[in-house]
Amino acid sequence: MDIKTGLFYAFSVILLFAAFRVITARNPVHAALFLVLAFFQAAAIWILLKAEFLAITLVLVYVGAVMVLFLFVIMMLDINIDSIRQGFWKHFPLAAGVGALIALEMGFVLMGGFRLTEGPQTAEVLAAQANNTKALGVLLYTEYIYPMEVAAVLLLVGIVAAIALTLRERKDSKHVDAGDQVRVKARDRMEIIKMDATKAVALQADSMPASGQNDAKNEGGKA
Repeated sequence: MDIKTGLFYAFSVILLFAAFRVITARNPVHAALFLVLAFFQAAAIWILLKAEFLAITLVLVYVGAVMVLFLFVIMMLDINIDSIRQGFWKHFPLAAGVGALIALEMGFVLMGGFRLTEGPQTAEVLAAQANNTKALGVLLYTEYIYPMEVAAVLLLVGIVAAIALTLRERKDSKHVDAGDQVRVKARDRMEIIKMDATKAVALQADSMPASGQNDAKNEGGKA
């Protein structure tokens, strides 16, 4: 057994263990961390299979964005674990049956793919197929262009739905109409008022007699 085969089995064992711990961990944060470990092991297996683009996409998208978001959501929510576990064994037979059916379908598809045989390829053909990222991009935007457009529309709908769900009107929040901001003009923002200049000396002179009269009244009262 060479090094590549040994690494494949090592990554596969860790991947299966991490996937099993995702569904058996009692703490949801630990389950999310085990899912991150499973993603890393899957990316390593893809690198062994010379699918570098899929591996780096898995690490950047799922580990770097999706799982970080999951961790923040799980840590910010006050999850009651006891209420989640209620009814687990009641729905376990149905869940086990669905999981077994999915495993059988995947096994049937994969075994059919393993039985396919290919003829010997020359060095020129292997060199032409070396850039799998370019081949994947050409395939996605030619043969699978409609599924790509459907996926883009679904992602856009998800983004709009998330914004609509979080956009709630509150009485204590200040709402600004974007249409009013667009239609506003410069002369409507500021009004210039012409005022007479104040004369500090004249005000002091006017206040002095008043203070003198008050002092005279006070002295007269004391007398």
